[in-house]
Amino acid sequence: MAGERQPDPDFWRGRSIFITGHTGFVGGWLALWLARMGAHVTGYALSPPTEPCFFDCIGLDRFVASTLGDVRDSAHVAQAIASARPQVIFHLAAQPLVGLAFEEPYATFATNVLGTANVLEAAYATASIDAVVVFTTDKVYAAAPTPHRFQEDDPLGGSEPYALSKASAEFAAHAFRNSRRALERPNLALATMRAGNIVGGGDWAADRLVPDAMRAFQAGRPLVLRKPDAVRPWQFVLDAVSGLLLLTEEACRDPQIHSQSWNFGPIERATTTVATVADALARHWGDSAFWRAAVTPGIPETMTLEIDSSKAVKRLGWQPRWPLDAALAQTVSWYRAFYAGENMLDTTSQKIDDYCSSNGTNIRIARSSL
Repeated sequence: MAGERQPDPDFWRGRSIFITGHTGFVGGWLALWLARMGAHVTGYALSPPTEPCFFDCIGLDRFVASTLGDVRDSAHVAQAIASARPQVIFHLAAQPLVGLAFEEPYATFATNVLGTANVLEAAYATASIDAVVVFTTDKVYAAAPTPHRFQEDDPLGGSEPYALSKASAEFAAHAFRNSRRALERPNLALATMRAGNIVGGGDWAADRLVPDAMRAFQAGRPLVLRKPDAVRPWQFVLDAVSGLLLLTEEACRDPQIHSQSWNFGPIERATTTVATVADALARHWGDSAFWRAAVTPGIPETMTLEIDSSKAVKRLGWQPRWPLDAALAQTVSWYRAFYAGENMLDTTSQKIDDYCSSNGTNIRIARSSL
C-alpha cells in the first residue's frame, strides 16, 4: 500500500538539525515539518530569494535559528556548522534555476559545486554529525541513446550548465565518500537525493510551471508554456521531504549501507506532460484559467525525463502518498489560501497533518510546541 512507511517523529524529537537553503521552497517545508516533530532546527541560507516567499508567508523565522550566509564562504559555513553542533545536515542551498544557469554559469558552479564541497568539508570536521544528505536533481544524468528511466548507477552528465553543476555536486559527494576524511569518520553517513520535478504551495521562483501558472491565473492572464509536450517526473513537495527524512533515518542507523545516491520520483512510468499538468492546474483554479504555447521554445532542455525510484521503494519503504492530480489540487488550494489572505502557517501545517494522516498515521503537534 502506498504511504505505508512514515517518517518517525520519535527519531526527530530533540535532534539537532542543520539545513542549508531553509529560506527556499523545499527547505522551508522540510524545516517546518522537522520543527513540528520537535527537532531543533538551525538554518543557513541567503535571504529569501523571492517576494513573496514561503519563508515569510509562514513566519518560519519563529521556529528556526536562522543564519544568513553564502555556502561559497567556506570559513563562514564552517563556523556556522561548528557553532550549531548538529547531528544531521540537509544540504539544499543551491542555484536551482536552469535559465539563470545559462546566464550565470560561473556563479551556478561556484554555488552548486564549491558550496557543496564547503559544507562537506565542514561536516567531516564536526564530531557531532551522524549524517549528511545532499539534495540534487533528476537532471544529473547524461543523455542516453534511447529514452529510459534513469537508475542511480547510470552515467552522470548533462547538456546545460545547471544539470552539469548538479552532476558535479554528486561527484563531489562521491569524492568525499572516498577521501581520507571518510576513512577517519566511517560512521558519518553521506547520501545524495535526486528528486523529480517538485510541485507544491509556496514556490515563487521564475520560469517554473506552478508559480508561473499561479501568477498568471491570479492576474487573469494565460499561462505561457515553453515546451507543453515535455514529460517530467512530477512529485509533490511532501513526497520529496518524506523521502529526505526516511533516507536520513536509515542512514543514521546504518551509514555504510545507505551512503550512496537515491532517486525519488513517481513510482509509475512518467507519462505526464507539461500540458497535462497545466490543464489540471487550470481546472483546479477555475475562473476560466487557461494556457497557450510560447511562440519560441526558449532554452534547450530534455524533452523526456524519467527516473526509476524502485530502490527507495524497496529499501526505504518510501512511496508517493497522493496521486498527481490530488497533489496539484492541494498545491492550488495553498495558493488560493495565500491570495485570500489566510493564515499560511495554519494552512501549511494543515497540509502536513493531512499528508501524514492520509494512511492512518498522525503527527499533529500542538501549536504551542512551535
